[in-house]
Formats: sequence, C-alpha cells, structure tokens
Amino acid sequence: MDRDNCYRCMRPASSCFCPTEPPLSVRTKIVLLMHDKEWRRQKSGTGRLACLNLAGSELIPGLGFDDNPRVRELLSDPDKRCVLLYPGDNAVDLSAEPFPAQALGLEPDSGKQLVVFIIDATWSCSRAVLRASPGLLDLPRLMFRPQVKSRWIKQRLLAVFAAMQAYQLDRATAGYNPRRKNKKTQRRQSTPQGEEKAHE
Repeated sequence: MDRDNCYRCMRPASSCFCPTEPPLSVRTKIVLLMHDKEWRRQKSGTGRLACLNLAGSELIPGLGFDDNPRVRELLSDPDKRCVLLYPGDNAVDLSAEPFPAQALGLEPDSGKQLVVFIIDATWSCSRAVLRASPGLLDLPRLMFRPQVKSRWIKQRLLAVFAAMQAYQLDRATAGYNPRRKNKKTQRRQSTPQGEEKAHE
C-alpha cells in the first residue's frame, strides 16, 4: 500500500514536520547548499526544517555549485551581497568582532540584502563541496564559535559504551571466556609437537 508523503518536508503525511505557523520573516536570505548525501539520506534534518521556518530561504542540493544556475543568479544580483558561513583563517569571527556591514557594503541606506550561503553537510562532505566549488572560497567569509559544547559526542560515547557492555554481558551469559581460550591456545603453542602427541 502506497504511503502518502508531504513533498515539502519529505516526511510521511502522518508525521509531517511542516510548521503550522507562518515562516519567520528575516532580512537576511539563507541559502543552504546541501551535499547530495544529505539530500538523499536526511529527510527531516535541521536544514530542511530551517528552510521551512525561515521566509525566503532556499535549499539547493548538489556538490559543485560554481555552475549552478540559481547560485550564479544570486551571486550576480547587484542588489545582494553574498557571503559564506564557514570557518577559516580569513573568516570574520562574529563571536569576537562586530558584523562588518561597512566592509560588505551593507549600510542601512544601501538597499542591499545579505545572502548567507551555508554548506549543509558533515565536515568531510563540506570539504568535498569546497573542492568541487572553489568559487565559494572567493566570497567574504563569516564564522562564529558556539558558546555551548555539542552534546552529540557525549551521547555517541555513551551509546558505544552501552553497546560494549551489552556485548560483554551477552558473551558472559553464553559462557564464553576469551581469557580461558587464549590460555589454552598459548599452552598448545608452547608445547612441542612430539610431546603433545606423547600425552595423547
């Protein structure tokens, strides 16, 4: 039986993530450049949810974006100022410095709109995007330093330890003792072949 899907959030209709309230209106345009793997695998990731809740935001899947028609259109629009949100030595750290409005030509009376490109991918996949899209590195870059450490690492470690503990308990319940087996193997290896046959 076919399942009804929502084609906005890509979730089953019974568990649709689409907001019931209108999207939040913001002056900055957010454009997510989503790696192909994220696009295929993550049907309800934070990137999709962000675009559903931010008015005017866009999500563009792919790997190489330098020749993407929509990206090129945004970059060539004289009424927009495009930046890349990605850490690096040349990035302006917004956690330590004020927003460089004047350097970007975004004075209050300029009438320009800020467009922020964000690579939606794992760190390894984001580097693959930059290798395939070197033009993105020519954009002014912004970054920030999170004030709260991610809980993902702690949760992942706890899950690994729990799995290891469960594995050890299962083996112990089954009567498996790797130390006893190793001692038996070592004893056989240290006993000369002729002597072993004599015992037999």
